[in-house]
Amino acid sequence: MWGFMKSKRYVLTMTAVLAIVGLISCRRKEVPEPGVATPSVALPRDKAPLGSPIDISYKFVVAPDAPPFKEDYRVFVGVVDTDGQLMWSDDHDPETPTTNWKPNQTIAYTRTVFIPVYPYVGEAEIHMGLYSLKTQKRVPLIGQDAGMRAYKVSRLQLQPQTENVFTVFKDGWHPAEVAEHNATVEWQWTKKDATLSFKNPKKDCLFYLDVDNPGSVFNEAQQVQVSLGGQVVDQFTLEPKQPELRKIALKAAQLGSGDVVELVISVDKTYVPAVITTSSKDPRELGVRVFHAFVDPR
Repeated sequence: MWGFMKSKRYVLTMTAVLAIVGLISCRRKEVPEPGVATPSVALPRDKAPLGSPIDISYKFVVAPDAPPFKEDYRVFVGVVDTDGQLMWSDDHDPETPTTNWKPNQTIAYTRTVFIPVYPYVGEAEIHMGLYSLKTQKRVPLIGQDAGMRAYKVSRLQLQPQTENVFTVFKDGWHPAEVAEHNATVEWQWTKKDATLSFKNPKKDCLFYLDVDNPGSVFNEAQQVQVSLGGQVVDQFTLEPKQPELRKIALKAAQLGSGDVVELVISVDKTYVPAVITTSSKDPRELGVRVFHAFVDPR
């Protein structure tokens, strides 16, 4: 009787082992999902100082056998250090929604990104991919997978912020503020007129002005004017809740021969939140909110 029970236990054990082996074998034979597109980026240069703007050209080449996209996926972009630690991201919606992508189609567009002032200099990698806003699941793509369907697309050498043209926020500015949940997002409010001062590069340059009116209290359009030496170099209408990135060309002749240059940002309408609404106690005179004011010599 003992021998029979032992034999039966052996059969059951072997059956369980064979089942496990079969399950492992099936898993090994699982075919990975095919990639639906090949991602890539192009950079105008391979080195960039912290705090500087850089134009990133994104591209997706849709696979010839890609099935129709069932939803509008979001692009995730992560910049990581040599230890693989995420420093910052540039997640965004592609200019052409993925539900409109077709097999063999090339989707290409460029975004201007300001590199955050992060406590790191050295080589960084750019990873990107697609994910669902509904499920957070990432989409299989074609390329070098860095893990979890994040694909390596480029490298960038980050340089110290001291490589930039130093800009001083002089008269007409309120103290800097930082976003509550993202310390890399910083801005300063102007008053009616706000002066920027910087060392004269004595060459043509591009002035980046990244500005908005959040529209939380004041919902009127504003006329914004940028002047250099009393001469208007740019003017535009700023609508509430519509961020504006101006790229203003400045010629060396306009900068003059002095060692220091001053730009003035003026608005036609300012407001005091505490006066407009009882829900605010902010007594400041506010013009527009400036996220970046950057001088890029060319």
